Amino acid sequence: MWTLYWSVTILLPPCLLMALPLPLLRPEDDRLEFAKKYLESFYRFKPNSGIRQRRMTEMDTFQDKLKEMQRFFGLQETGELTSCTLDAMRKPRCGLSDVETFEDTVKWKNKHLTYSIANSSPAVRSSKVRRAVKKAWRLWSNFTPLRFLQRQGKEADIMISFKTGDHEDNFAFDGNGGILAHAFQPGDGIGGDVHFDEEERWTMNSSGINLFAVAAHEFGHALGLPHSSDPGAIMHPAYNFVRINEFGLSYNDVQSIQKMYGVNPDVRAMSRLRLPPKTPEKCDPGLSFDAVMTMQQEMVFFKDRFMWRTHPNFDQVGITLITSLWSAVPSNIDAAYETSENTILFFKVLGSAAAGCLAWIPKGPLYVWVSQRSENN
Repeated sequence: MWTLYWSVTILLPPCLLMALPLPLLRPEDDRLEFAKKYLESFYRFKPNSGIRQRRMTEMDTFQDKLKEMQRFFGLQETGELTSCTLDAMRKPRCGLSDVETFEDTVKWKNKHLTYSIANSSPAVRSSKVRRAVKKAWRLWSNFTPLRFLQRQGKEADIMISFKTGDHEDNFAFDGNGGILAHAFQPGDGIGGDVHFDEEERWTMNSSGINLFAVAAHEFGHALGLPHSSDPGAIMHPAYNFVRINEFGLSYNDVQSIQKMYGVNPDVRAMSRLRLPPKTPEKCDPGLSFDAVMTMQQEMVFFKDRFMWRTHPNFDQVGITLITSLWSAVPSNIDAAYETSENTILFFKVLGSAAAGCLAWIPKGPLYVWVSQRSENN
């Protein structure tokens, strides 16, 4: 009997985040200024100018805001502009602030909402945009009494459109990379409207920015939800592509939206839904890990689609998605190993357990099939 194992080998520095990044900083750019602008946009950092005392006060505030950002993203709270912190800042993301306060009372009073798609992206056919939008709305209606109906024309509760640059709503887009989209809280006029940056490379798969995944996030804002620091939640601000068959509302998302709008009254439909995945708690006494490995000075613990990274110089343990670091690695891996050449191997059992292993691992990122012979043969 032969059992096939699956693994990936990737040559990567430990802090490289595997998603389409913001444009790289030019050599003449100041990383500190880049970070200040990021914190100003998403963490209400207010830079000062002028006398030396004010500038010293600004740096104290900057470090506080930087720690707040690091805490939100599960990074080590050093207050220093580390490479991992910069990598997180440079990931494609939603344009809304991470500290925006959404009131529970700011929600739609009507449970039957209409939406209209004003235009489409040049990169995706209109029919595919419509399907992605409909599928994204269904994620939210599955767990709530909310129902969404598409209308033609300009009269609808929620207007969906693709925009470029400064489109006169005080939230200008920045071209390819960076800010992907933004949405407005429920309300009259522009309330609930969703804008996508037309200059992104929108796709229906993982080759660019997945429209369905971003739409699901922005529709959460259009319904009244803020950002979540839970890396497994759809409402997490950073873009991380998750395989479509694994993509859905998390436990955190479901709890938040049902708190606002209630539970789907269709019991039969609810019974057919997959239970929303819950992000594991590191202090859960019943927690067990799928795999553990050392990576340079770090220890990395894997569970489902998540991982924790510990470092001997820091007390905090941050959790993040596996795909935020290695986009090709599946969930529920069975083993991981870093070789002496800094190549990281991941294994996933596709059959029964077996003894002995034969593998051919050439250089470069690739998928590798590993044959294993059972002890009975």
